[in-house]
This record gives sequence, C-alpha cells and structure tokens, in this order.
Amino acid sequence: MADPVNWGILGAGKFAREHMGPAIHAAAGARLAGLATSSADKAAQFQAVCPDLTVYDDYDALLADPAIEAVYIPLPNHLHVEWSLRALAAGKHVLCEKPMAMAAAEYEALIDARDSSGLFATEAYMIVHHPQWQRARALYQDGAIGTLRHVDGLFAYDNAADPGNVRNRPETGGGGIPDIGVYTYGATRWLTGQEPDAITHADVDFENGVDVVARVSARFPGFSAHWVNAMRMHPCQKMTFVGDAGVMTLTAPFNPGVFATARLEIHKGMRVIEERFPGANHYVLQVEAFSQHLRSGGSYPWQLEDARGTQAVIDAVFARAGGAAAG
Repeated sequence: MADPVNWGILGAGKFAREHMGPAIHAAAGARLAGLATSSADKAAQFQAVCPDLTVYDDYDALLADPAIEAVYIPLPNHLHVEWSLRALAAGKHVLCEKPMAMAAAEYEALIDARDSSGLFATEAYMIVHHPQWQRARALYQDGAIGTLRHVDGLFAYDNAADPGNVRNRPETGGGGIPDIGVYTYGATRWLTGQEPDAITHADVDFENGVDVVARVSARFPGFSAHWVNAMRMHPCQKMTFVGDAGVMTLTAPFNPGVFATARLEIHKGMRVIEERFPGANHYVLQVEAFSQHLRSGGSYPWQLEDARGTQAVIDAVFARAGGAAAG
C-alpha cells in the first residue's frame, strides 16, 4: 500500500476548520500533516481533530517544508492565483478553493505552471466526486431523459446580516456568482459536456460592488438554461434537467448532508424513480481522489481547463450584465 499523501493547509478559515480539515484527516490515502496560521486559537481547533498536526506561523514556512507534498488553499478568492503559483513554485501539488481565479485569462499562468512543473493542480470542485452527480451524468449519457431541452438551476442563501463576510466584500473577490454561480454553471457544463453559445440574459443586482442576486439565461447547442444564484434569499438549491423523454432533478445538489439528503429523481409521466445517497461526503471523496491521482495517476474529473471554462461563463455573465466581476 502506498504511503499517504502529506497535506498542508494555507490558512485556518471557517470552511477549512469545519469541512476540509476534517475531510483531509478522514480521507483514505491522505494525512493532514501541516497548517499555516498565526492564530493559536484556530490552530487548536484543527489540533483537536488531528493532534500530531505541525503548525507553521506563516504560509512560506509550510511551503518550505519538504515533508509537505500537497497543499489545500482556502484563502479569499483574490489570493488564489498568487498562492497557487507560489505553492507550485515550491514543489507542492495544489488543490485550491473555487473560484481558483477571478478571470478566465488568469488560468493560463496556472496551466503553464502546472505543466512546466510536472505537478498536479486543480480547483476544489467537490460535487463531481459525489455519487449523485456521477450517477446523474451516467444516466444522462445513457439517454435516461432523452434529448435535453432545458436546464434549470437554483442555489441561494442569505448572508445580508454579515456585511464583513468575504463574500460581501469586493476587495476579496466576493459576490454570489463567484461563490455559487460556479456550481449552477459548472454543473450544467460538466453533466452535459457542452459549452454555452451565448449568455442571452443577465439580470444582476449589486450591493457594495458585489453581485447579490443574479438571474441568468444561456443558450447551449440544443438546449437552454436558466440559473438563479443569490446571497439575499432563503437557502434553497435544486438542479433540473428537462428532456423530451423525462425530467431529472437533484434536490440537494451542492450541500448534500447539510441542506438535505442527496436525492436524484427521474420523472417519466406519472412514474418517479428515486435514488438516495445518504452517506457520501464529497469533501472526503475529493481528497481521496486527489491523493490517489498523485500516487497512481489515471483520470481526474475536474481539471484546470474545466475550471477555466466555468470562469469564462462567469466572465460572459458579468459582461452581459454590464458590470465587472467583483475584485
């Protein structure tokens, strides 16, 4: 059996503390070995889960440690490209939170650094590792709903009461589309294997220089799509794929186990076929897939080129709306 991959985390933010730190610790083939933070209180929360964790007082110290093989980067959006490039230059494989860049053109430097270093780097797009999405893609490719005609995507939450949140701040690359539009847009692209021909409508509400409600329509080859993403709505999420022979719906597509149990439905007339995926943790599965890819190679379901494609859609949405991406 191959030795586990030694992981380090740059930063001790809430998402890393609550989700990805525990996921790395729990994942087969992975070992949470290091954390870079200057906060002893935050470090203690990680050490409560992983007592033998090495804590570094700055990011560069972690990157300089040859024992760390891969780094997870959960920093605010505007820092993703800089620290991904610095990690690659230090000889580390990189898993960086989405969006990995704030414009599609910024991916060129990441792709070049990945290719020239021979290291692996990609965006932490965890949903493609969840069995509900893998099953949905297989059913779609097998013709379960016939020819696709329309996609409807919804992902929203309300953080209006937290103005200091990085998602509400333009200087940190905030906004609802960078945060959750990546899921409705990217999930459509990943499941169908198609890219939009045009963004036909983009009605976007801004507050303090960041998008807070976005209603977007797009045309793909052979089908249409409508996506709603918001940071000023009651929490809700759903993805629906409407074909000429059936309808496929994922009722908890993005936060399964937190928002609700992952459930996949195929509707054909009055008949409904339902599959549930109650136990899967897509953060753990993502770390396991990344670690296995480092040790044994093989395919990996979400590459930098995939992330660049979603960012190109985001860029086109902001262009259509007559505004610029936050940051």
